[in-house]
Amino acid sequence: MAQAAWEKPVSVSAPAHQTKRGRRWQFIIGGLLILGAVIALIVQGMNAGGRFFITVEETLSNPAYVGQSVRVSGAVVGETIRYDAENLIIEFEVAHVPQNVAEAGAALHAAANDPNALRMRVRVENQVKPELLQHEAQAIMTGTLNENGVFMVSDLNLKCPSRFIEGAVPSLGQGGA
Repeated sequence: MAQAAWEKPVSVSAPAHQTKRGRRWQFIIGGLLILGAVIALIVQGMNAGGRFFITVEETLSNPAYVGQSVRVSGAVVGETIRYDAENLIIEFEVAHVPQNVAEAGAALHAAANDPNALRMRVRVENQVKPELLQHEAQAIMTGTLNENGVFMVSDLNLKCPSRFIEGAVPSLGQGGA
């Protein structure tokens, strides 16, 4: 019977010191790519998140915001609030409030009561009317502006106007001792 001898196949490979250099460069390039991606994400986040919200004026004056999800703030105009409890639809208008004002309460009051202030129509669907939805409340809304100029809200946050008045205490109802 013939015996077969096992022989290691001859391979042509680079010397060990050359493969280590090649791998080292792969790690360096990979690390630089990851570092570049992290820096790009940080810069993008700083540009997009530099402001908590935009104003009514900015939203309505820039056609690029139509159909784009944005966060907008404005003063609720109380006389425009309409609520359909059967279909859970809330409609109202918010007035433009200038940014960087010294006293937020006074700015909300002035904007909501100024008949010449720029206003934006707002529509909220599938939500019960919040108690804080009242005249002069600050509305911070996330949603999209449609082609008709109506802001379709997906997330509504309200701040009570009394929160901005120095020394005011919100009413907790009539409690007896």
